[in-house]
Amino acid sequence: MSHVLHRSTGAPPPSAVRGDGCFIIDDRGRRYLDASGGAAVSCLGHSHPDVIAAIRDQAARLAFAHTGFFTTPEMEALADTLIDQAAQIPGSRLDRVYFVSGGSEAVEAALKMARQYFLEVGQPARRNIIARRQSYHGNTLGALAAGGNAWRREPFRPLLIDATHIAPCYAYRDRGEQESEADYGRRVADELEAAVHRLGPETVMAFVAEPVVGATAGAVPAVPGYFARIREICDRYGILLILDEVMCGMGRTGTLFACEQEAIAPDLIAVAKGLGAGYQPIGAVLLTDEIYRAFAQGSGSFQHGHTYMGHATACAAALAVQRVIARDGLLARVRARGDTLKAALDRRLGDHGHVGDIRGRGLFWGLELVADRASKTPFPPAAKLHAAVKREAMARGLICYPMGGTIDGSRGDHVLLAPPFIVSETEIEQIATILADSIDAAIDRQHAADPRVDAALAARA
Repeated sequence: MSHVLHRSTGAPPPSAVRGDGCFIIDDRGRRYLDASGGAAVSCLGHSHPDVIAAIRDQAARLAFAHTGFFTTPEMEALADTLIDQAAQIPGSRLDRVYFVSGGSEAVEAALKMARQYFLEVGQPARRNIIARRQSYHGNTLGALAAGGNAWRREPFRPLLIDATHIAPCYAYRDRGEQESEADYGRRVADELEAAVHRLGPETVMAFVAEPVVGATAGAVPAVPGYFARIREICDRYGILLILDEVMCGMGRTGTLFACEQEAIAPDLIAVAKGLGAGYQPIGAVLLTDEIYRAFAQGSGSFQHGHTYMGHATACAAALAVQRVIARDGLLARVRARGDTLKAALDRRLGDHGHVGDIRGRGLFWGLELVADRASKTPFPPAAKLHAAVKREAMARGLICYPMGGTIDGSRGDHVLLAPPFIVSETEIEQIATILADSIDAAIDRQHAADPRVDAALAARA
C-alpha cells in the first residue's frame, strides 16, 4: 500500500527508477519514450552526464545557503547568463532575475512585483489583473486566479482574487471564415483595450499571457501581429506586460524566449520547466531595470520570499543545462527537429478524420481531437477521450500529455507533445507512429465500450 497522495486516488502509477536519454525505465524494466518531457520539462532528456556532474560538484561544496544571509557564485552566474540571453529579445529592458522553485511560484512572484511596483511609484489604485480564457498560469491562489483554466479554478473560486478574462488568440476555433489572420488578431487583442476601459485605466496593473498557450489548450501560438498590438495597448495605458513562458520558454519553441518570435519584450517574464530541465526544481522571474529601480529607490526590497529561492544546487544544475544548450547548438536542433516532428505528424495524422488541428512551434506541438473535422465538433466530455489516449499511449510505451476541456474547460480534447531537445529522427518517427495507433485505439475502445458515444456524435454533428 502506498502512503503517497498521488495525483489520482486510483491505482498508483508505474514506478520510475532510471532515465536514459529520451526514455524513462520503470521498476519492471519497461522503457517509455518521453514524448512530452513530463510536462515540457525534460529538455535535455534524462541522466545527462554534464548536469549530473554539476549537481554532484555543487552538493559536495555547498548544497544550500539561505538568501537572507548569502548570495552564491552559482546564482550570480545563472542570473548573468539569463540576462545576457534576454538581450536577444527585441526591445528588451530585462535586467534582474528573481529565483524561485517552480512555475507557479514564478507567476505568483510576478503578480506581486507588479502590485508592489505601482505602490512604489505612487499608483496604489492599480490592482486589477487581465488575462485570457483557456490560459494556465499555475496552481497557487494568485496564479490560479490569473489563469483561465475553468476546471482548475472552479473548486477554489471563493478563495480567488478577482481577475478579468478576455478571449484567447485561438484561430482554429475563433477566427471567422472571411476574417484574415491580421484582422482576427487585431479583434481579439482589442478586447484588452475594451477591458481596460471597463475597469478604468488607472486601476489596471498587468496583463498576463502565454506566448504559446500550453497545457490548457494544446500548444496554441498567436497569429502574427497579435502580441505587437498587445504591447502597444499596455504601453498606451501604463500596464505591465507579464509573459508566462514557464512551459513554452527556455528554448522549447526554437528560441530561448518564445517572445523573441513575436518581436516584443515584456516587463516581467516567468520561466521554469526547461530552465533546470527537471534536474532540480527551479523557476525565475526576469524584470526590467525600471521595476528594480522602483524597489531600490523606494522601500528597498521586494516584499516576498521563499526558503529555497536561489538554491545553490538548483542554480548550478540550471546553469549546466543552459551551458549545454548553448555549447551543443540545441536551439538550432529544436527548430530542425521541430520541422521533422511536424512533417511526421502530418504524414501520420494530417488527414485523420478525428484530428482537427496540428499546431505549435519548435518542439512544442498540439493535436486537437474532434468527432468531425468539417464541423470541428468535439467528442462528448463524458467520453474522456484524452484520458483514453493517455492510457493507450502508456500501454505502448509512449509518454504524451493529453488534456480535456480544450475549448472552454469542459468540451474538447487535445494531445501535447514536447520531446527532449536531443530527440532523434528515429525517435520522432516512433512518436508519430505510436501516437497515431494510440488515438485510433482510444477512439475504437470508446465506441465499443459505450454505443451512446456514437449516438451523441451523430446527434451533435
